[in-house]
Amino acid sequence: MKDTVLGEPFGHKPRWTYILMAVIFVVFLIQQFTDSWVYLAFFPGFALRMPWMFVTSVFLHSDTSHLLLNIVALLFFGTTLEKVIGGRDFVVLFLVSGVVGNVGYMLTASSPYVPAIGASGAIYGVMGTLAVISPLTLVWIYGMMPVPLVVAAFLWAFLDFTGLFMPSDIAHGAHLAGMLIGIVYGAYIRFTYREPT
Repeated sequence: MKDTVLGEPFGHKPRWTYILMAVIFVVFLIQQFTDSWVYLAFFPGFALRMPWMFVTSVFLHSDTSHLLLNIVALLFFGTTLEKVIGGRDFVVLFLVSGVVGNVGYMLTASSPYVPAIGASGAIYGVMGTLAVISPLTLVWIYGMMPVPLVVAAFLWAFLDFTGLFMPSDIAHGAHLAGMLIGIVYGAYIRFTYREPT
């Protein structure tokens, strides 16, 4: 990835990206020894009575492949974005995107009693912001083809939109809602950015 965004060099160390990755990994290890984590998963039918689910579910993962996919995505997209916007704003974006992602799942879930877990909505928020502020950054689609990030983001959003109409165990609504938050925040950064004088 590039070493500048909006013409500005990276000025922050991505400490919080690594902290979030570590927390996600530790939580996954804990999940292997207890079933109590189910009370932290996001159930649309219970979430308003158990509001911590909006946040805690972001740090849970269903299996090793789910965990690794999200950790790798967070490593690449998270470190890049945090270097630009700083740790505080990065954590806020991550959490808000995760929470709103769960709202998106709540609105699109086939059943209010089918839980959702994972950091995908939060990571889609990170990716959405990067797609707006650094659209031409090259990423590899499924490790096979390099494309500009804005193209990859559009493709993933399109696949998630079509996925809303096909039964699956993927929380497409969470992905789309998280990305929407990221796009809005990215637009805010781009439109309020001032060239250095």
